[in-house]
Amino acid sequence: MPTNYERAFAARPEVYAAWGELNGAIKAGMDLRRYELATLAAARRLRSSYCSLAHGTVLLERFGEPVLEIALDRRTAGLDEVDIAVMDLAERVVDDATSVADDDLQRLRDLGLPDTEIMDVVLAASARCFFSKTLDALGVRADASYLDLDAKLRDALVVGRPIADA
Repeated sequence: MPTNYERAFAARPEVYAAWGELNGAIKAGMDLRRYELATLAAARRLRSSYCSLAHGTVLLERFGEPVLEIALDRRTAGLDEVDIAVMDLAERVVDDATSVADDDLQRLRDLGLPDTEIMDVVLAASARCFFSKTLDALGVRADASYLDLDAKLRDALVVGRPIADA
């Protein structure tokens, strides 16, 4: 059964295919856990419930991350400085990419990230803007299967549109 986001792109399958190619290319050059952290930060800042739920679930199920704690306050969730800096940069890109200065990027360099990995964070956040805004502008709600998540986690990840009814 197709997801709600797959159904949303039914009228433009070539755009959905191109999105898959772009997103795959970004993820292929990036540590997947870091991609998910950057994407979660971007999705939350965009107020995209669907993407917050999807990427929060990946972080929880695949990486065992304390997603509820990350959503409530990543600085006290046990993440390292690199993780926090990655999420901060992703949010800055979403908020106002023109405000990102070399100091913002230097913070990540000082933590050991090369410029290609910093670019990957920017690409992940920028791509999330396209996908999240498209879904939200079309009124797409997260699949009802997310209702099965722990209520506290679900409430922390629903930052915009509510989950679809069962």
